[in-house]
Amino acid sequence: MPALILASKSTARRAVLDGAGVAYEAASPGVDEDAVKVEMLAAGAGPAAIAEALAERKALAVSAVRPGLVIGADQTLDLDGRLYDKAEDLAAAGERLALLRGRTHRLHSAVVVARDGAPVWRTLETAVLTMRDFSDEFLDDYLATEGTHALGSVGCYRLEGPGAQLFSRIEGDYFSILGLPLLGLLDFLRNEGVLAA
Repeated sequence: MPALILASKSTARRAVLDGAGVAYEAASPGVDEDAVKVEMLAAGAGPAAIAEALAERKALAVSAVRPGLVIGADQTLDLDGRLYDKAEDLAAAGERLALLRGRTHRLHSAVVVARDGAPVWRTLETAVLTMRDFSDEFLDDYLATEGTHALGSVGCYRLEGPGAQLFSRIEGDYFSILGLPLLGLLDFLRNEGVLAA
């Protein structure tokens, strides 16, 4: 059975694989994500293309030095075609959520699997999320409850936690929203003999 490595230290992605019963090893990809984003934005790339490129670079960085199958993943938040990064602190998280309030945004979640330094499988899934027009009081309470957990995702929410209360409508795959499109990945891993068919 080939080794399976997740090129990420993301607790959310690890939780998705753990929950699905997938055995893997996590490794830090060491990719300068900010530099990649600056380079790609300067070239006119959009948020979806940036998610795909980052997922690929992470997978290739680890695959170049480790045998087996390497999963690289990334997620970007797209509001009206503009890319948003994770908030740096709770004040910025409050500003982000106020910006998203009452509006629809997209989450682009990309996965690339590499072997021997080359991509062998990829997917990109986009979820469309509409936040309800919540009150300032709700926002303050939400941030007080979530604390630094709100800084762990680009949208400042965990759908698997109190962040579910922020939304009026969600279209898309649940696992993709968590940052790891899972079902297609599981099919690929079964086909590769990593998981039982």
